[in-house]
Amino acid sequence: MDSSLSFKSGLRDVLPTVFGYVGVGLAMGIVANTSHLSVLAVLLMSLIVYAGSAQFIIISMLLAGSPVSAIVLSTFLINSRMILMSMTVARYFKRDSLLQNIGLGTLLTDETFALSMNKLNVTDQKLRPTWLHAANVVAYLVWAAATVVGCLLGNLIADPDQFGLDFAVVGMFIGLLYLQIITDRSKPLATQAEVVLFVAVCMFFLMRFFPGNIALLIATLLGCGFGMVVSPK
Repeated sequence: MDSSLSFKSGLRDVLPTVFGYVGVGLAMGIVANTSHLSVLAVLLMSLIVYAGSAQFIIISMLLAGSPVSAIVLSTFLINSRMILMSMTVARYFKRDSLLQNIGLGTLLTDETFALSMNKLNVTDQKLRPTWLHAANVVAYLVWAAATVVGCLLGNLIADPDQFGLDFAVVGMFIGLLYLQIITDRSKPLATQAEVVLFVAVCMFFLMRFFPGNIALLIATLLGCGFGMVVSPK
């Protein structure tokens, strides 16, 4: 990763990240196929919903016969963390148009958000729409393609977990966290480790009382507050 913020640089920077999309997208497509969803339904879900964890939940709720209102509410709660991420990224695009910001926020994901935070460490805390558009669009198209291929392969693979595809996104986030820690020179390594450990402990206890995505949102907010307290002035 270099300091360039061109469209081409965005394509190059996002390529290692999309391998995680391929693994999880294939798994999602396979699960959708075994749940009797058509290829068209999977494609439309990936293009419109575009949220891995939410799409798994939607499939399970459809099979259970849940009402549409419950599915919509669950999807909103699962993806509510994106409000925080979009607000964080938006401050780097204050000089850009509202339309540009809407486009960037619409396709922003956990992975492209983390990629953006890593990019800031080598660009003197600057981002450009062309760079993020490239990363977002590639991730978007790869995800849609992977879910469709997974759906087509669904008849051949009965159990996607046997290939470890469900761990792909976890491994990807571990890699992104590592890159963030080793490239961010603005904060001491010990401080970053303290924040990571604090969030992990919060998640451990919160998972006992809240659903996973709600626990993640609360742990994120607590981690932000803890980071502000322990960061050097």
